[in-house]
Amino acid sequence: MRKLLISLLLVISASLIAQVRLDKPEMYIGANFGVTESMVLFNPAVPQGFLMGYNGGIVFRYIAEKNVGMQAELNFSQRGWKEASGLYTRQLNYIELPFMTHIYVGHKNRFFFNLGPKISYLISERTLVNGITNSTDLQHITLVQHPFDYGLCTGLGILFNIKGKVLQLDTRANFGLSDVFADTKRDYFSTSNNIDLSVNLAWLFQVK
Repeated sequence: MRKLLISLLLVISASLIAQVRLDKPEMYIGANFGVTESMVLFNPAVPQGFLMGYNGGIVFRYIAEKNVGMQAELNFSQRGWKEASGLYTRQLNYIELPFMTHIYVGHKNRFFFNLGPKISYLISERTLVNGITNSTDLQHITLVQHPFDYGLCTGLGILFNIKGKVLQLDTRANFGLSDVFADTKRDYFSTSNNIDLSVNLAWLFQVK
């Protein structure tokens, strides 16, 4: 099912590409930085609130067709979960690569919509809060078993073009399709996938 969703997303993204090519393609490169609110969807459920973290990295955007382009990023992203009891919080630090279709309306100042797949790899994890003594819960005593993560991301934003420089605000939702912990029939959790929301501010330069 997950492979089917990704294949469907790629087909939809490709079908959105316009046929009207620009006389002069636009290319941008820059940096973004923002905050994340994340949790892990466990089954069986673990009551949680959102965990705040930070993300940021490098942005590359290429537009060769009217109203449609592509955007790739290389980011550091903090995710994890904060249990509703307030007694346990774990932070997961990823390097991620989103590759998205970029759809926009407007000429100089624009509204835009991004959609596409992303892959991530866990580079570190740490327990921020542990007020539970002698816990036997798997999510407390087991390190992440699947460091590689893949999923979907989508978001809306607005940008202002200032003499070839772009200031933009981007909101995004990210949904992981892989599990943090082992998910065979013999394992306790059948699912344990990352989800997070992010708000980022980016500063891009147009490459001529």
